[in-house]
This record gives sequence, C-alpha cells and structure tokens, in this order.
Amino acid sequence: MLDEFWKAIGSKLADRWAALTTPALVFWLAGLAAWTHHHGGLHTLAPHTAWLDRQTPAVQVLAILTGLLTVAASAVVVNQAAPSALRLLEGYWPAWADPLRHRLAARAATRAAADQQAWQTAYAAVQPPAVPTSRQLAVYTRLERRRRRHPSPATPGYFLPTPIGNILRAAERRPTDKYGLDTVICWPRLWPALPDTLRTDLLAARTALDTATTTALWALLFTAFAPFTLLAIPTGLAVAALTVTWVIPARAQTFGELIETAYDQHRTTLYTQLRWPLPARPADEKAAGQQLTAYLWRGSDNAIPTFTPPP
Repeated sequence: MLDEFWKAIGSKLADRWAALTTPALVFWLAGLAAWTHHHGGLHTLAPHTAWLDRQTPAVQVLAILTGLLTVAASAVVVNQAAPSALRLLEGYWPAWADPLRHRLAARAATRAAADQQAWQTAYAAVQPPAVPTSRQLAVYTRLERRRRRHPSPATPGYFLPTPIGNILRAAERRPTDKYGLDTVICWPRLWPALPDTLRTDLLAARTALDTATTTALWALLFTAFAPFTLLAIPTGLAVAALTVTWVIPARAQTFGELIETAYDQHRTTLYTQLRWPLPARPADEKAAGQQLTAYLWRGSDNAIPTFTPPP
C-alpha cells in the first residue's frame, strides 16, 4: 500500500516538474541551438561532450544535475514573475504612467459606448418579429462578442487601458451588474463552496492563463540570444506579440466565463451558507446582492433582514 502511495506521489511530482520545466527546457535548448549556429553547427558540441565522457561518473552526474537545476531555477523565477507580468498586461501600471493609462482607458470606454449604440441597432434588427439577414446576424454576433470583452459603457471608470485588462474586468463586473454581488468581496467566500468539478475547471483555466503569460516572458527573454543569431529578435518578438494579442485574451475570456458561471449557478450558496434570505424575484436580486456584499464587507447591526434557519 505504501509502495502505491509513493508511486502516486512520484507521479504527481513528475507531472508538476514537467509542467514547470518544459517551457524553460525549450528556451534553453533554443538558446543552445542559437549558440551552436553561431559557432558553426552541431559539431562544435563534440569537444564538450568528449570532455564530459572523460570525466568520472560523479562529475558527470554533477554536471547533469547542474544543468537540471539551472533549468528548474530559471523556470521558478519566470513563473514567479508571471502574476506581475499579467498585472502589467491588464493595465495596472505604476503611478508615473497614469496619464497614458487614463488616456487609453478613456479611448476604450469611448469605443465601447459607440459599440453599445451599434449593438442596440443590431439587436432590434434580429429580434422577433424581424426576419434578419445573414449579414445582420453576423453584425449582431460580432458586436455581442465584443460587448462581452469590456465592462459596461455605463461605468466608464471601470475601464482599463488594455484589452486583456478589460476582458478580466468585465468578468469581475458582470456578477455585480446582474446580481449586486461584488466579485472582490464575495469570491473568497464563494470559492470554498463551489463543487470540485467547477473548481478544477477554474484552476485549469487560470493555469492556462498563467502559462500563456510565461510563454510571452520566455519569448521576450529569447531575444537575449541576439548576439548568437539576429533571428532571435524577430522570433522572440513575434511569439510574444502573438501570445499577448491572441492567446492570453482568449484564455482570459475562458477564465472570465467560468467565473461568471460560478455566480450564475452557485450564488445562492452564499445566501444559504450565511443564512441570508434569498431574493424572491429577479427584480429584487440586485438590491439583495448589494446588501449581502455590504454585510460581508462591514458587518451589520440592522434588525433586518431576519436570518433564515440553518440548512
């Protein structure tokens, strides 16, 4: 039984090691390829491999371990930098960048307001009894998709200067706009009550988002091999640009949709666990959510509402 336990632990550690070090290993192998290309080809490795073959087993093991530890250490450093890099990509910039941040956020809010007007026209064209054309449906679908990638134009102060930031900010704001539940305050209380399947999906989506961010970081670091080959610069910048422009926004969208799903399907768990009375009608839900958010944030000594019996 203990053998099976240690096998399971070893398997999990191996999986985590592979997930952590694979991007770093690809990076260092690409760097090695750039170095060998600069020095004339793969045959330039022959003296180094011959030297290693002549060493004692202890020295060979030490050399291999040193290489593995270098790969692992670089992987840890880059992974630790990923959350900060993602924050920068969202638009949370230092104070000295406030003028640019405010300008870009205002531009995004203006475009969203224009899209909102166009969406209202497109929405009227596709709703019954209208018989929309394929072009009208395509326009409506495109505007609806863009509409979900930014906060509501009615709250321009919540806009961020980057598309990635607005995608995640929109996901944070939708539970507030629909149910009155502030995501920042309510999420730590809702998370433990979510079913395991949804939490697994959320963790996987967040991991995919972080992995895309580390990919962009590795791509930028690859440009440091430019002294060996000038191709490192366009290659690294192209991969970073593609990741930031397409991959990260798509994964941020998936993560945001799952957060919204958690509130759509399990928000009543908050009410039940806190013994807070459930809203009786959709029209009452936003006000009830705002009251519950305020209670979680500051507490309350009000006589109403009356707590429901424990489940």
